[in-house]
Amino acid sequence: MSRPDQTPPTLADIEALAEQALATIPDELLANVENLVIRVDDFPDEETEQEMELESAFDLLGLYRGVDMPHQSVSDPGGRPPDMVFLYRRPILDYWCDSGEPLARIVRHVLIHEIGHHFGFSDDDMERIEAMG
Repeated sequence: MSRPDQTPPTLADIEALAEQALATIPDELLANVENLVIRVDDFPDEETEQEMELESAFDLLGLYRGVDMPHQSVSDPGGRPPDMVFLYRRPILDYWCDSGEPLARIVRHVLIHEIGHHFGFSDDDMERIEAMG
């Protein structure tokens, strides 16, 4: 499904949708997340593409980067970097055009799944959390 009558959402538009979606995610999922930074890029960088063994830059909608709870330490020199969720605008827009789903729902779905997978939530847990909002 193409959307020729619309200007594609910008990086800032996707970031705004992500911030709105984050406010709707239950504490159950966010309990282990501190100082989460959401970063929107058009595509994953080359290093991420190689690390994730992507066939195409369109294969990844988002990625969580952070230290999971068992590996966190208060004695980390200089503190630890913030947890980050990367959202990839072009793959998200491609999925949006193909699926016909509302863009806000897709962005929320990607956020929930990136955070959930990082902290070991099951797909069933994440589906239940998605249904809560």
